Amino acid sequence: MHRAIKNIFTAARQQEGAGFWVNRPFPTANLDMLDPFLLLDEMGPETFAAGEAKGAPDHPHRGFETVTYILEGEFEHKDSTGGHGVITAGDVQWMTAGDGVVHSEMPSDAMQQKGGKLHGFQLWVNLPQAKKRVPPRYQPLDQKNIALIERDGWQVRLLAGSLLGVDGPAATHTSIIYAHVTVQPGAIASFEAPATYNCGLYVFAGSANVGESNALLEKQQFVSYERAAGAIEIEAKSDEPFEALFMGGEPLNEPVARYGPFVMNTRAELQEAVEDFNAGRMGKIAPEGL
Repeated sequence: MHRAIKNIFTAARQQEGAGFWVNRPFPTANLDMLDPFLLLDEMGPETFAAGEAKGAPDHPHRGFETVTYILEGEFEHKDSTGGHGVITAGDVQWMTAGDGVVHSEMPSDAMQQKGGKLHGFQLWVNLPQAKKRVPPRYQPLDQKNIALIERDGWQVRLLAGSLLGVDGPAATHTSIIYAHVTVQPGAIASFEAPATYNCGLYVFAGSANVGESNALLEKQQFVSYERAAGAIEIEAKSDEPFEALFMGGEPLNEPVARYGPFVMNTRAELQEAVEDFNAGRMGKIAPEGL
């Protein structure tokens, strides 16, 4: 039995950070959020000349987690708690903003100086009301530690949660699954998530038929599924491998108040977040050498 499809649409294209382009399936006019997921951006693929690579300089967050997954290029994370790391192809930076943190996400010094190709994703995962103000935490996940599930003609790189009897490496505050699915031409992938989860699939390479109606899903398209039992089935149709991000999560079903980099439950909490940031209570990134 197939899990029923709710909607299929194409991601919106827009500028973010210091002026880099992203493909964004949500939040958009088509989908505000996929509770507990707040935002998904695809960065690139784009090739930069020396001095052209852009990222997101120092900025604050409170109330959720940011997850950066890099396929090509290098990205450097720095934050006001002292967290620091450079991730390369296949690596993940998982940051719990929690009570509040200032961080930057930039192409590495080498990439900014020499240029190169950048392709990656950022996912925002909401925190439940009881954990909105947990201490900030930074988790660098090396590609060697990401769970690899291999089947006949397809594979899953599992970043978080449980899928096909395997557990991903990320420590999370919410019940979610986050995975990179690759299906070779002509092969069929099939897996299940809990029936209570909100689920979605974002395509970034190739095309495939999905669902009982064999709906065609192409690059930069997103499919959301009904909360119901049934398999997520993907039949690759193009000459190149089909690649997509799968996300599934137990909905929090709580009020969501957003203001730029802050996601809380009430307007008053957002105002407090802005005041705390302006007063310097979220800290600042220490200069190099200190």
